[in-house]
Amino acid sequence: MQKKIEQNPNQPELKLSAGPIKATVWKNHSKKEDGQDSEYSTITLERVYKDKEGNWQSTNIFRVSDLPKAQALLNRLYETIIVKDVVASV
Repeated sequence: MQKKIEQNPNQPELKLSAGPIKATVWKNHSKKEDGQDSEYSTITLERVYKDKEGNWQSTNIFRVSDLPKAQALLNRLYETIIVKDVVASV
């Protein structure tokens, strides 16, 4: 599943999920030492689950069986970000 998110402050740029594993891309802005604006992406990776009371929770602790899904999501994010950066620089 892939969702494109509208650009708003503190809003994710992109969300991907594979089962209980969720990856979110955040766009960040800063200034370099020379004063130029800089833009970079950061990624959060989490596992969601329901607790004993049925409430949704999230954690950054993964089971061994989660690793293939996490790897697939991270590969997809990397490709998406790199392709987008290459297209933007052309």
